[in-house]
Amino acid sequence: MNVEKRKVLSNRVALEKEMKIKERQTVQQASRLPSRLVFEIIARDGEEELERPVSALIWSGIAGGIMISFSLIGMAVFRVHLPDEAWRPLIENIGYSFGFLLVILGRLQLFTENTMTTVVPVYANPSVKNFLGLGRLWGLVFGANTVGAFISALVILNAGIFDDAVNKAIADISLHATHNPPFTAFVKGIPAGILIAAIVWILPTATSAFWVILSFTYLIALCGFTHVVAGSVEVAYLVLAEKTDLADAVFGFILPVLIGNVVGGTAIFSFAIWSQVRAEKIGS
Repeated sequence: MNVEKRKVLSNRVALEKEMKIKERQTVQQASRLPSRLVFEIIARDGEEELERPVSALIWSGIAGGIMISFSLIGMAVFRVHLPDEAWRPLIENIGYSFGFLLVILGRLQLFTENTMTTVVPVYANPSVKNFLGLGRLWGLVFGANTVGAFISALVILNAGIFDDAVNKAIADISLHATHNPPFTAFVKGIPAGILIAAIVWILPTATSAFWVILSFTYLIALCGFTHVVAGSVEVAYLVLAEKTDLADAVFGFILPVLIGNVVGGTAIFSFAIWSQVRAEKIGS
């Protein structure tokens, strides 16, 4: 090998090393985004959500309410096909994550996501316009999610899609999920709100959105925490099956859990994140 070829080879090796170093630095930077940048990413998403037209929010919210029903369906199917052993909940509760994967990865509207995403711009800029926009979006999305939940429950109950064993499992799971007194339902809604908000916070830097969503929603189910949208499918099923009345469903479950989710996602997690970021901005 002559001198010129050796020089070319040496330069090529040096270039490859430099490229690998740059790639490694890029990966490290991406995986260690400062809290301020993550906050800005979520704030930008929140601002876009606040500006979305009413029809888009409603249809996306209805679709989200329908898709979240696969959490109940997934759990019921697992229950039917697993033996009644002490370890069954460890597998069965994986099914709870199915609906959340469909909704979040599908970019559909989910009320509890908005206790973080759309609140961030309001914390950053607490103007009358932003407060009104937040109230508008929350009302539309929660109402649409609830409509979607009742549509799903109506189909599950009357369309004859599932056999008797799965239908019984759906009824049993729904009764168990909604058996808590109102205050307990509220308290259990707080950690669920925190965990959903945590998903929103982690996703911009996550290497796998699938595993983040699966892990956190699995934890919600395994711990028996209450989620207002997923729980609305269960409540709607019980109302339509005449196993509970609408007043008990609303005041005994939906409203307490709704408040708990908002406290967890907005008053606790989102405020803690904003306080951290605000302190960093002041100190910078």
